[in-house]
Amino acid sequence: QVQLVESGGGLVQAGGSLRLSCAASGRTFRFLTMGWFRQAPGKEREFVAAISWTGGSTDYADSAKGRFTISRDNAKNTVYLQMSSLKPEDTAVYYCAAGPKFAPATGSHHAYDSWGQGTQVTVSS
Repeated sequence: QVQLVESGGGLVQAGGSLRLSCAASGRTFRFLTMGWFRQAPGKEREFVAAISWTGGSTDYADSAKGRFTISRDNAKNTVYLQMSSLKPEDTAVYYCAAGPKFAPATGSHHAYDSWGQGTQVTVSS
């Protein structure tokens, strides 16, 4: 399994932006589908965005479309989530996850077998 460490969370006002980063260990990162999920207090973990191993395909939750962008830099073993036009309902712990090799982007959390510790994003109104 790959080890994942998220960073970049924090407190931001509504309408603001944040960029989350997820640094991965291991030489297999470049072959893995990567995803971002989030969990708000009292709610189940939900899919946010995913990117295929080549970066050629992406998938987004409806709540993220048009506001969030997932990207990856395989040379740096890092995946990013650029978030803009943030809303208070985006407040959650955001988790990075590593999924299957050589696969397209997927929003199914069952496909992911390595998870980071999470980073808190708080959006104030």
